Amino acid sequence: MANLSVSFAGMNLRNPFIVSSSGLTNSLDKLRNLDRLGAGAVVLKSLFEEQILHETGKLLEGTDYPEALDYVRHYARNNNLAEYLNLIKDAKKAVNIPVIASINCISTREWMDFGLKIQEAGADAIELNAYIIPVDKSKSSADHEKIYLDLITGIKKIVKIPVIIKLGYFFTNLSLMVNNLFYRKADAVVLFNRYYEPDINLNDMSFGTSEVFSSPSDIRNTLRWIGIISSHVKEIDIAASTGVHSGETAVKLILAGAKVVQVCSVLYKKGPDFLAEMIDKFEEWMVKNKYTSIADFRGKMNYSNIPDPAVYERAQFMKYYSSHQ
Repeated sequence: MANLSVSFAGMNLRNPFIVSSSGLTNSLDKLRNLDRLGAGAVVLKSLFEEQILHETGKLLEGTDYPEALDYVRHYARNNNLAEYLNLIKDAKKAVNIPVIASINCISTREWMDFGLKIQEAGADAIELNAYIIPVDKSKSSADHEKIYLDLITGIKKIVKIPVIIKLGYFFTNLSLMVNNLFYRKADAVVLFNRYYEPDINLNDMSFGTSEVFSSPSDIRNTLRWIGIISSHVKEIDIAASTGVHSGETAVKLILAGAKVVQVCSVLYKKGPDFLAEMIDKFEEWMVKNKYTSIADFRGKMNYSNIPDPAVYERAQFMKYYSSHQ
């Protein structure tokens, strides 16, 4: 039998399969079931800054008393936070695996205080799910990147538990960004976030959302950047996310240099029980290839460890298209 245990962001996991923040992790019954199915860790449903701000606005609709704003904002903030803290406390009693809290950020306003309360509630780590859309043409890429760096710097000053940041790939130099996060004491990064993407309904000219779930082909971009960054920023732990739909996919991502994988969309499509099958397939591959531990093969095929690292850099399709008439 292979040893699937792994250390990630200072936490000891029985295997590298983490269930992502989602509706799959929003209740004690679901968390107990994921523990039973073998999850290495769980990331609780996110505490959304955007949701708190939206609820504040809804409560104030129609009011002629602007002075009520502070009171309503305080109520919405504390009500959401109290519910979330209770979920953390109850989850820690209900399961025997690491419980990671998730904060979905659109600014740096509230999260210092929230982070401290989440730590006090007993979370094993905090995942900052950050995405700031750069729509202001007067701000440079460095201005936007500073928001992420300030977020990590600020929260690391007040909490002692590990802090993980979940990123998108829309950075001018992703390797530099991850390196800068490491120097600001981020314990790990998750590559990549999956964001809300708008779509237009041509029948009624309304906005909606595009496909919510990832597909197996979405692994390609994740695989490329994990292969590169695990080589360039060796000191930071990396979790792979988006496109993880099988145990075999998890093997590929760890060969590229990931410490763990985050699983979500496939469990919506095939049901939570599929998690156990993914873990079994992962272990079967290890046994078949005579690996006794994950450390024996992690990063074996990253940018530094293959004869032709240019395969990770190649961006042009010319040689592939030329063979198709």
